[in-house]
Amino acid sequence: MTSANAIAWRRARAPPIAPITASSVKSILIVQTKLIGDLVLASVLTRNLRLAYPDARITLLSDKHYAPFVLDCGIADEVIGLDRQRLRRSVMSRINELLLVARQLRRHTFDLGIDLADTRTSRNLLTVAGASRNVAYTALRGRQTLIAEPVADGHSLDRYLAPLQALGIERRVAEPSLQAPEADAARARALLEEHDVDPKAFIAVHAGARFAGRCWPPDRFAAAIDHAASHHGLRSVLVGGPGEVALTDAVAAVARGRVVNLTGHLSLRETLAVFAEARLFLGNESGPMHLAAAAGTPVVGLFGLTDPARWGPLGAPSEVVRAPMPCACHAPDICGRPDPRRAYCIQAVELPAVTGAIDQLLEQTGGSDTLGLED
Repeated sequence: MTSANAIAWRRARAPPIAPITASSVKSILIVQTKLIGDLVLASVLTRNLRLAYPDARITLLSDKHYAPFVLDCGIADEVIGLDRQRLRRSVMSRINELLLVARQLRRHTFDLGIDLADTRTSRNLLTVAGASRNVAYTALRGRQTLIAEPVADGHSLDRYLAPLQALGIERRVAEPSLQAPEADAARARALLEEHDVDPKAFIAVHAGARFAGRCWPPDRFAAAIDHAASHHGLRSVLVGGPGEVALTDAVAAVARGRVVNLTGHLSLRETLAVFAEARLFLGNESGPMHLAAAAGTPVVGLFGLTDPARWGPLGAPSEVVRAPMPCACHAPDICGRPDPRRAYCIQAVELPAVTGAIDQLLEQTGGSDTLGLED
């Protein structure tokens, strides 16, 4: 491998690594133990790796709850599941979970290991896996490591694709693109038909987020939904996980038009399929936003403190609405700036900015007057 292809080598006490050729890589381990948005972005890496190493089997070490989605959407061939909840319990629970995962890893023989999570735990697990070649952002102890160095201040996708450059692989797939299995797509279509919702005649709305500080207020979501109905003739379908039912119920209670609430009733694969049928997605900066973009659906993404230059939607046309920065604090008693997980800057996003983004994106992607309505 030439110095132009290798970003850097960190050498430890380990034998030299043989050249990495397509024929020498039959089994790849990728460690990505973070959330669904991270998995969506990581899918771009796996697609590029499949093109570079067509005979390789890809194993993903990830949160066990995402295994069906990862496998059925073709992101990886196998999943070794990590129970993140057990990691947060007692010390003994954490140790037992890590030992369980380590035993599963040791049953495999990996030709290439890639750490995308970049945590002490992920590095230790990659070391335990014993791959003959490793790529990581931080050197593995006791193992020769090819260091991936992402472009400073780039999008998070660039970080997840940095291993390609370290391996000397051309970036042939640039953005996420995911498709639900046909069985899940059929169920999604049936659910929509059951509620008299036609394809491309509704906006998919996700009012939740993993952190409360990233959630735009329910009454403003309801007002944006009403705008889409009165100005563009679009129905709205609310989606989300079981823990977001109360939040979406609050949106549905305030909205004046007919709203279909599927929150808590869809798997990730079915959610992806619903997004593919939608005319537009409206939601907070969260995993479903990235999922909708990967489905090819135009996205209006709402951002607070999180920088959309790093975490904006990719894969579909989009409009990002962000609170003015620096933010005049709207929640000084609970805001935890500068941590974006605890900041409530999204409260500063005003309704006209969001409805304007909806209008503009609809016009850009096929006409703002979707069903022939006039203002």
